[in-house]
Amino acid sequence: MEHPKTGKCPVMHGANTETQNSVMDWWPKALNLDILHQHDTKSNPLDSDFNYKEEFKKLDLEALKNDLKSFMTQNQDWWPADWGHYGGLMIRMAWHAAGTYRIADGRGGSNTGNQRFAPLNSWPDNGNLDKARRLLWPIKKKYGNKISWADLFILAGNMAYESMGLKTFGFAGGREDIWHPEKDINWGSEKEFLAPTKSRYANDADRTSLENPLAAVQMGLIYVNPEGVDGKPDPLKTAHDVRMTFKRMAMNDEETVALTAGGHTVGKAHGNGDASILGPNPEGSEIHTQGFGWMNPKGKGNAEDTVTSGLEGAWTSNPTQWDNGYFDMLFNHEWELRKSPAGAWQYEPVNIKEEDKPMDAHLAGKRQNPIMTDADMAMIKDPEYRKVSERFHKDPAYFTEVFARAWFKLTHRDLGPKNRYLGADAPQEDLIWQDPIPAVDYKLSEVEVEELKGKLLNSGLTQAELINTAWDSARTFRASDYRGGANGSRIRFAPQKNWEGNEPQRLEKVLNKLTEIQAGLAKKVSLADLIVLGGSAAVEKAAHDGGYKIAVPFAAGRGDASEAMTDAASFEVLEPLHDGYRNWLKKEYTIQPEELLLDKTQLMGLTAPEMTALIGGMRVLGTNYGNTKHGVFTDKVGVLSNDFFVHLTDMNNSWKPLAENLYNIVDRKSGQVKFTATRVDLVFGSNSILRAYAEMYAQDDNKEKFVKDFVNVWVKVMNADRYDLN
Repeated sequence: MEHPKTGKCPVMHGANTETQNSVMDWWPKALNLDILHQHDTKSNPLDSDFNYKEEFKKLDLEALKNDLKSFMTQNQDWWPADWGHYGGLMIRMAWHAAGTYRIADGRGGSNTGNQRFAPLNSWPDNGNLDKARRLLWPIKKKYGNKISWADLFILAGNMAYESMGLKTFGFAGGREDIWHPEKDINWGSEKEFLAPTKSRYANDADRTSLENPLAAVQMGLIYVNPEGVDGKPDPLKTAHDVRMTFKRMAMNDEETVALTAGGHTVGKAHGNGDASILGPNPEGSEIHTQGFGWMNPKGKGNAEDTVTSGLEGAWTSNPTQWDNGYFDMLFNHEWELRKSPAGAWQYEPVNIKEEDKPMDAHLAGKRQNPIMTDADMAMIKDPEYRKVSERFHKDPAYFTEVFARAWFKLTHRDLGPKNRYLGADAPQEDLIWQDPIPAVDYKLSEVEVEELKGKLLNSGLTQAELINTAWDSARTFRASDYRGGANGSRIRFAPQKNWEGNEPQRLEKVLNKLTEIQAGLAKKVSLADLIVLGGSAAVEKAAHDGGYKIAVPFAAGRGDASEAMTDAASFEVLEPLHDGYRNWLKKEYTIQPEELLLDKTQLMGLTAPEMTALIGGMRVLGTNYGNTKHGVFTDKVGVLSNDFFVHLTDMNNSWKPLAENLYNIVDRKSGQVKFTATRVDLVFGSNSILRAYAEMYAQDDNKEKFVKDFVNVWVKVMNADRYDLN
């Protein structure tokens, strides 16, 4: 028998545990489609007919809330609570689950429970939150599938605050768990945690030049370094970072101060020890640690020996009580820089009465100095933040109200519109950041829909104009945070009506005609419905013209938002800067057009086969931006056919580079130029996976399948924001 350490291994060593020698390692410049294959059903252990919305309805929410409140003070020996109350830890867990959200692409946030997986579960800023999640396990085990981890994280934070005296603004469920890491999120290009900030700034001196779509200043942080920029204390400089990172999380100055103060009103920072001796993070830990990371070999390894951020101390005199103590402490003392036991920079009061010091979290009868971080000092050193802080200090009730609303916004921003909210505790008030849309009070019969189709197709507008307007209205949808989409018809308002990608002149022409049609209808129909129906009617006619009597399903029910319901500034981040489906780039980018197409496709919630069908259909329908002919591989423009794939895969053609992003398709025998194409067009022939899809659609026996697949994905895009249907 061969020795297990030296004998020949019966399996391919490292095949399941190492990342080397993957396909992408061999060809790193190849187009990686993995972004479109996230969260495949094969990774989901729940039954195929599992419906979280229906399961949540079975939840006894009041019982769960009571259990969570009781849990807060049920001390566990293996990870003792500070002052016998887990509230601070649960709030930090909820905050860090939600706080990764960023407005640029809507990714991150609390919506998927992704804090359970790498890289988030091992970020330095998430130190010891593995213990928070494990403490919650008995409750998750008890309530099972009726409450997702993602919802439980946020509800635990809410109940922590309520158990300490804050009346929260409300809670809504509806976050569905993922079951493996999200590899598609760009958290930064750094190869090490807490790399110097200059790596993600175009100009290190200009703190507004933080690389998009990032919101945190360093890899592994939720927001900013608590010790100061790159660990160098400077409250005014830190204030710039705080303002930028919170802005990219959709927060204004008042909300930023409220959240900073409210987060530090309770709980404490942990740094009573040597941070250099901590064990590896959870993903790097040994198998016997069972998913725990940052193990401290000194003393108890927890309680008074806990090391997390490296800072050590509480911010207020009563860290388990909601009050105005944060501002009392901040304004009523002079602060000086000192080092924590772990060697981290923190501020401590020069003179403080013994009775004003917080009690030690674990050592009975002992008091400790309170602390402030560099970001806390920014709340009084930055002139604008100081104005807000002074108002909150003078008016505790106002501070409580602003914080409760800001906390709700923080924890629900990526949940989408209100009609996705689940549970009796969801607030009824319409909030501007929810992008409210009024409900419609009409239904359309099949006969009425057919009559409307006739009016739209005979309106004098071209099929391409109708299709492009519907597409441009719907393409803003983001599956990351459920913003955008055709519902609400906000394409009528600034800034959307002026976006270059929406071809403002064409858009105005179409909207004017649709408004005219709407005014002449006996039954009121929203412009949002007319926009979508116009595009769908044109697609249906294009299919009929190709010989396929297929119906394009349409479901009425979209409302028209008003300008008063629209926070124009918040929609600026939805502006398309590229759209491979309409073969358009606003300008040249360092990222290749086909990579931009993948990012857009993933944000829209589409798969690689759906992307392929959409591209093929949009090209032959003649929907390119500016009516260019690139990729329009057909002599029957406007007819829905598989011609794009037929000509792309025709080996009688050759492909000649013409410019940076432009190619000629040339007849091999005659040398005649037949078509022009962009990289987005040709990638469907060059990438082996996409070519497999293209060849499938080019087959003679799949002509009708292509038409059906295109119609299906078209309807999916048009209905992506119809949560009443989904």
